[in-house]
Amino acid sequence: MRKMLEIRWHGRGGQGAKTASLLLADAAFTGGMFVQGFPEYGPERMGAPITAYNRIAKERIRVHSNIYEPDFVVVVDETLLQSVDVTKGLKATGAIIINSSKHPEELKQHLKGYMGRVYSCDARKISEETLGKNFPNSPMLGALVKVSEVMEKDEFMTAIKESFKEKFSHKPEVLNGNIKAVERSMNEVRCNEE
Repeated sequence: MRKMLEIRWHGRGGQGAKTASLLLADAAFTGGMFVQGFPEYGPERMGAPITAYNRIAKERIRVHSNIYEPDFVVVVDETLLQSVDVTKGLKATGAIIINSSKHPEELKQHLKGYMGRVYSCDARKISEETLGKNFPNSPMLGALVKVSEVMEKDEFMTAIKESFKEKFSHKPEVLNGNIKAVERSMNEVRCNEE
């Protein structure tokens, strides 16, 4: 991992982008890293576009602002490609990961000429098959960890299982489904360079 990774999440209220950013922060912290995980609040209503952020580093983080030039962008809702500039400030050395059944090459036309790596993960399908409902945040979290290599897979899976146990202590029936969703997405995320 580089000295510090900066990640921006785009989603809609109710899809769990904020929760995914906080789960990533929790897992990375458990793995011994310094972390930040925070949302940017706008109009708080179901379905409204939201943004969340992560900073993850091996040293103390001294920056406390929004992230303007992320290394990675995660788009939890593909429809945001039409209305939000999801690639704004995204480093060409990084990558964007989009929740879509489309091949990443098909998605490039919506990315304002972004020349970096483009990934897609069909988080809807994965979550419907593992959880019985469309909860795309867990699969997108797994896809991000795979693409960014922010943590080793085994270390991440150990940490996320603990986070899920705490988060879903009152809903044990969804615990295994979320773990399966994360694992599947790590195997099924696709790149435009493939």
